[in-house]
Amino acid sequence: MVCPFDRAQALELRLREQAIAAHLATLQPTGPSRTHCQDCDEPIPEDRRALGGKTRCTPCQSIFEREQRR
Repeated sequence: MVCPFDRAQALELRLREQAIAAHLATLQPTGPSRTHCQDCDEPIPEDRRALGGKTRCTPCQSIFEREQRR
């Protein structure tokens, strides 16, 4: 017999993973990328700009994401 707590935990995990996936799907930037970083004004590499919607260079984006987690 399956423990009701195990079933509840599995359900909670599945719902959490679905919510995270849905949230990450909506965060993808769209539109044209900037040619220069909005924070440091350094050029954004062409391969990064090709992804679309990029406004920061990789180092500045990393710093921005770390600050958002706090």
